[in-house]
Amino acid sequence: MIIQWRKSARSEDHGNCVELAALPHAIAIRDSKAPENDHLTLTPQAFTALIHHAKRDELLP
Repeated sequence: MIIQWRKSARSEDHGNCVELAALPHAIAIRDSKAPENDHLTLTPQAFTALIHHAKRDELLP
């Protein structure tokens, strides 16, 4: 399977962002500065929860 990664249109030029890929039953996330490293795979429900908490600054430091 070839994974199509994409960066947000709001990402900055210095590379401090993540890339996302839609998989058949999951969302993959990776560090854009180190794309050769592993990626995190979340269910759509877990990804939605992550974004919900990130927007509210409710993630752990």
